Amino acid sequence: MLLKDKVAVVTGGAGGIGREICLLMAKEGAKVVVNDVGADVTGKGLDPSAADKVVQEIREAGGIAVANYDTVETVEGGNNIIQTAVKEFGRIDISVHVAGILRDRMF
Repeated sequence: MLLKDKVAVVTGGAGGIGREICLLMAKEGAKVVVNDVGADVTGKGLDPSAADKVVQEIREAGGIAVANYDTVETVEGGNNIIQTAVKEFGRIDISVHVAGILRDRMF
């Protein structure tokens, strides 16, 4: 196990690439904070159960994970994500940022 006992925080961890990163890190022994607000790529449809589903998958496979639903859009949200990792696992060793929303007004 390459990541045994490491603590990983993955933003955007409930779908696509983020989900796969969470599953792989857990399989390699990391304790994972799955952060996701549950929005689609346009930023609509907040569904926090998306992060819960990934946590459930990890736990069913024998891994350790917790969900976090805070947004990376604000300093407060970022701080809450960090605090979840520190509260649950005592530290952060790995940080992966996959969260992203595509908005037409950005272009």
